[in-house]
Amino acid sequence: MQKLETRTFLLFLLIVTVGFLMILKPFFGTIFWACAITVIFYPMQARLLKRFKGRTNTSALLTLAACILVVVLPVTVLVSSVVAEGADYYKKLESGEVDPTHYIEQIRTAFPAVQQALDRVGIDFAKVKEGALSVTMSGGKWLAQNALSIGQNTFSLLLNICLMLYLTFFLLRDGNYLLELLIRALPLGDARERMLFAKFGEVTRATIKGNLVIAAIQGTLGGLIFWVLGIPGALLWGVVMAVLSLIPAVGPAIVWVPVSIYLFATGDNVKGLILVAFGAGVIGLVDNILRPILVGRDTKLPDYVVLLSTLGGLALFGINGFVIGPLVAALFIAFWGIFIREVHVMVPSEDEEGQPEADSGKDSAA
Repeated sequence: MQKLETRTFLLFLLIVTVGFLMILKPFFGTIFWACAITVIFYPMQARLLKRFKGRTNTSALLTLAACILVVVLPVTVLVSSVVAEGADYYKKLESGEVDPTHYIEQIRTAFPAVQQALDRVGIDFAKVKEGALSVTMSGGKWLAQNALSIGQNTFSLLLNICLMLYLTFFLLRDGNYLLELLIRALPLGDARERMLFAKFGEVTRATIKGNLVIAAIQGTLGGLIFWVLGIPGALLWGVVMAVLSLIPAVGPAIVWVPVSIYLFATGDNVKGLILVAFGAGVIGLVDNILRPILVGRDTKLPDYVVLLSTLGGLALFGINGFVIGPLVAALFIAFWGIFIREVHVMVPSEDEEGQPEADSGKDSAA
């Protein structure tokens, strides 16, 4: 009877938990970033708690104010500026003021070898131009639609931001209590749970801080060199490079390499050389130096695992995936580390393999 009651209770516990998670599903991004911001700013919260002698509300409010000033306001201003510039770029595409096919045609004329190489592999250059135009129009249209969407859904956007900040306040204030509650509730063993939660915080903090620092530096450098060289839309392309820098190794090069090729095609060899030298020697060097230090070292993940988990996370979860991917990879390695350390798998002994038995047989015969 007791087992039946326990099983029934566990069944209803599972049903209620799944139902609650389904209710929270529309707010997944909001909750995720509230947790992420809490993890990043919690060291500040801990220092303020010591300074204000345990006054949790005061320290949480001050930490939240710092978060708003450092993260929320700059990101909001930057995103609105970029979307507005993207919408203006889309208008130029529609009016014909900007024509991607013209740029591609200039590259084909300047580099006949490109046409010959495409012909050898059976690629129609006309289709390449159509594809480039389609992708460019789709990107511009998406930015324009989002500019309109942001204007129409300002209330919804503000609501999500306010909800995120509201959750962040309570997570900062009650973080230790909630963590201890989870440790008591989960049936994994307190030591394992503390280690896994520590790993969660470590990886989340390292991934977000590392990737955002790298994105900010590479985006700023990319936008700056575009502005210096007089390339239109320097702010827009700088932000695009910052976003693409979430893809390790090749991110910003997706933007500056085609632009440098176009500069060579139009005869601006000096600008092309400057862009190639700056892109490979400065922008690329930032990724090669900082990513292993800021992301790989702190997450204790090999570079190839960081690359694969980031790409897989972006494919599955969108922009949130650059954190979720490495986080899942780190937890995967942590769980298997626990398994290897604590679960003793029987290894066949030498006796079972027969060699020592043969030797002993020889000894006895002797």
